[in-house]
Amino acid sequence: MLPRQNHRNRVLTALNRSKITAIFGPRQCGKTTLARQIMETIPATYLDLESPQDAARLRNPELYLGGVTGLVIIDEIQRMPELFPVLRVLADQSADNGRFLILGSASPELVRDSSESLAGRIEFVDLHGFDSNETGDDRRKQLWLRGGFPRSYLADTDRDSSAWREGFIRTFLERDIPQLGIGVPSTTLRRFWTMLAHSHGRIVNQSELGRSMGVSHNTIRSYIDILSATYMIRPLQPWFTNTKKRQVKSPKIYFSDTGILHHLLGLESYDSLLAHPVLGASWEGFALEQILRIRPEITPYFWSLHSGAELDLLFTLEGKAYGVEFTYSETPRMSKSIHAALDELTLHRVFLVHPGAARFPLHQKVEAVPLPEFLRYLRVAP
Repeated sequence: MLPRQNHRNRVLTALNRSKITAIFGPRQCGKTTLARQIMETIPATYLDLESPQDAARLRNPELYLGGVTGLVIIDEIQRMPELFPVLRVLADQSADNGRFLILGSASPELVRDSSESLAGRIEFVDLHGFDSNETGDDRRKQLWLRGGFPRSYLADTDRDSSAWREGFIRTFLERDIPQLGIGVPSTTLRRFWTMLAHSHGRIVNQSELGRSMGVSHNTIRSYIDILSATYMIRPLQPWFTNTKKRQVKSPKIYFSDTGILHHLLGLESYDSLLAHPVLGASWEGFALEQILRIRPEITPYFWSLHSGAELDLLFTLEGKAYGVEFTYSETPRMSKSIHAALDELTLHRVFLVHPGAARFPLHQKVEAVPLPEFLRYLRVAP
């Protein structure tokens, strides 16, 4: 397991600020491992709600937890959402009372219940798989192909990695989804998930997908909500500006983990990825996710006109708007879309992020930047 010092520091900071800290994220992303690393720094009582013995201790949770001092870690909290009111009571007691670190696989109900029951008492830390800051730039191709789930990334071979991802997908669909109270058949959701993989990085036509699957567009929207709430996909919302030109108002869909994307598309090697039509969109989604891991406070958007002009990513930092265009080319050039974005939007700077090694200006406000350099720029940006 790679050291995850940045995430560890974020959790430790949250524990110092708040009575209750929550680490939410998909299964197998390293939540339990991170919690055990925290225990190396802070002595803690660890409770795993998948353990019958630990679950039995919490049959009278207020009595048990009220008698425990120091840090209490509760893993798989989604199995006992009735603990949230108890944690609220304990958090409101004296300042000397213990602190709580809760871990859970994200779901719509889990996020809603914890937010409503523990409002003002809880701080959230979202955890994903490895990112390029943790693996290093020299392993970027492996991270892109296999994705960031620890066991997928660290597998001995690409074939072993692919086998792990197949097991993860089946477990997610056949066990995790039903445990969340979602009654969609696993075969149906896998078919939809695979169809969505072919639309990665694009605006999804929900009506068209509904016709293909024989369901309504509202059902398709509910499937998208399920995969989004469980961290499997990332809908990217459009940015609107005051203009007479027709703007795109539907979101784009990206897979949060390119390893899962590639497995659903049958891509098990780097060579097969390079030969596939999804190459450019896959690179775009990978680069986007790395940026948002570096600066999780960013609220990301894309901008697009029906005339064809678009910008892959738009965000603000310290009141300044930045635009990013992703291109899988080592010789990126100015495009009509970038000129249109500069005309229509008040942008401080625009970056063409590419997989090459050279950094060079293209315009007074536009610069071509390799992905690693752009990530380093974001780490120190205000």
